[in-house]
Amino acid sequence: MNRGIKFLTAAVLGLAAVACSSPKKMAEQAENVTVNSDPAVLEVVAGKIDANVTVTYPEKYFHPKAILEVTPVIVYEGGEAKMEPYYFQGEKVKDNYEVISSEGATITKPVHFEYAEGMEKCYLELRGTVKFGDKVTELPTKKVADGANTTYMLVCDNGKVDYKADAYQEIIKQTAEGQVLYTINSSVVRNSQLKGESVKNFLAALEEIQANERKELVSTEVIAYASPDGGEKLNTKLSDNRSKTAEKAFNKITKDEELGAPVNVKSIGQDWEGFQELVAESDIEDKDLIIRVLSMYSDPAVREQEIKNMSAVYKELAKEILPELRRARFIANVEYTNYSSEELLQLINDNIDVLDEEALLRAATLVKDLKGKVAVYEKAVEKYGSTRAQYNLAAAYLNAGKTAEGKAALAKVSEKDADYQNAMGVVALQEGNLAEAAKYFNAANNATAKENLAVVDILNGKYADAASKLAESGKSLNKALSLILTNDLAGASQAICCDCPKGAYLKAVIAARQGNAEEVKANLEKAGKDSGLAARAAKDIEFVQFQ
Repeated sequence: MNRGIKFLTAAVLGLAAVACSSPKKMAEQAENVTVNSDPAVLEVVAGKIDANVTVTYPEKYFHPKAILEVTPVIVYEGGEAKMEPYYFQGEKVKDNYEVISSEGATITKPVHFEYAEGMEKCYLELRGTVKFGDKVTELPTKKVADGANTTYMLVCDNGKVDYKADAYQEIIKQTAEGQVLYTINSSVVRNSQLKGESVKNFLAALEEIQANERKELVSTEVIAYASPDGGEKLNTKLSDNRSKTAEKAFNKITKDEELGAPVNVKSIGQDWEGFQELVAESDIEDKDLIIRVLSMYSDPAVREQEIKNMSAVYKELAKEILPELRRARFIANVEYTNYSSEELLQLINDNIDVLDEEALLRAATLVKDLKGKVAVYEKAVEKYGSTRAQYNLAAAYLNAGKTAEGKAALAKVSEKDADYQNAMGVVALQEGNLAEAAKYFNAANNATAKENLAVVDILNGKYADAASKLAESGKSLNKALSLILTNDLAGASQAICCDCPKGAYLKAVIAARQGNAEEVKANLEKAGKDSGLAARAAKDIEFVQFQ
């Protein structure tokens, strides 16, 4: 981009020299004074325009008795902004202004303006008057710099709020189970067991699985055990024998069923795990002591002996617990296919009450419009008191830029975790309170908050800090912008994340800074699909040399 500036005639700042007999002649000879600006193209940083204007007065230019008033002015569409004037005086003036020697001088002064809408298309000029004796002359107004670069304002400054995850399962693993019990030291399956309620319920479950199109039987298991009394070697053999008879029994009771799934047969031996579970669930007075023995000893023989030593307790175990462990289990492993995305969307319209909390949380993620998404989250809050849904309700509002609604929803969130801190930071960001936003983002201290903190850095003019925070993040428009603002144009090109109007606009900025006119034109055409970006491009100083 052409960063050159135009010379300002000295009439703006220059005054009568010894060779000049009047302010009028000083104005006529003002071309001998040079003026430039740093930066040459004005730039808006953190809502402010700052530059340094340097004026060089040649020798014998500034009259010793002259007083100069200089007012920096930004002229833009819709108005103008004036600074308080600077005053300068010749060597023989008895006042307190800065003295300019008739021998010549170079003066640098800062200019500062608060950005106002429309200043992206503007110019900086200096307006001056010179007082010489009783005469006051208005000097010619001249430009110092053109335009004001507002590229940083392309930042996506809405902030980002993550949603709490649901635990919805597309496939739910289920089991159906029955069992047969054996008598002590026996591996014979009794007919009474095959006709018992446990086996009947198991067969009924198999029939229901086959009739239910959402359920699929993926495998079956036959698992045999021995109770942990009578010695480990004996019980291992007994368990093995029970696995064989249990398999035959299983095949017998399922001969009329079309299982279509493999049968896995296992022999466990002594069932210490089942023993501990039954003891823990029982009303045995000394059950805590028994469980402590199990935790103290791992050797089966020692465990059995220590428990037998508690004679009164052992009698109760022999009566209530051990018979339940002389068993073989029949297990059907099932996969239940949950509602699909299409079904969830249909159900929230037709029969939302059948959905549980996790299904509602998942369904809300599928709804595109804010009103519908809010309705689903509100249902989850109403029906289940879902804390995640309450937080996600706030997130939905904030991500849509509905600050007041998001803030109100967030006020009802009970868990003040990192997600909450980040969301509060987004509220402050959307309200324009950058210091408060930074406080919350730092408290959150997670990846999303770090990205949001980079937005605060960009808005505060800390472009290198923003680029550093986004260095480890994935592609994003804000990352690309931070690299443009730090003049890493190659990195910026790689960071653009979408084939969208704003992404095209950033590509046009990159191309403009690289002097690639064809790329500028092509990308501005894509960006122009967004009317707001099209209007911006027409005034953007980035593209002035291509217009």
